[in-house]
Amino acid sequence: MDAPVLLDVREPYELNWAQLERGPDFRVLAIPMAHIPARLAELDPDQAIACLCHHGMRSMQVARFLVSNGFGHVVNIEGGIDAWSAQVDSTIARY
Repeated sequence: MDAPVLLDVREPYELNWAQLERGPDFRVLAIPMAHIPARLAELDPDQAIACLCHHGMRSMQVARFLVSNGFGHVVNIEGGIDAWSAQVDSTIARY
């Protein structure tokens, strides 16, 4: 199986403030929340997917949407990129 996908569902202007690059154990795919339904075919239902937004609310909705559409390995990153910056990588700007 391919590396897990970190699905960043924030808007492009948010990515300008704080963005994750590919990690050692995951790849990053940025698709704004509103575009997920139209771009669902870009995601593999068998792939492990971790959803991320600013604080975790939008990504939670996307995670639920993916699960309801047959995706079997989906999690939400609680606290979003704000928590990631505080707990994992302090070089990522907080906004």
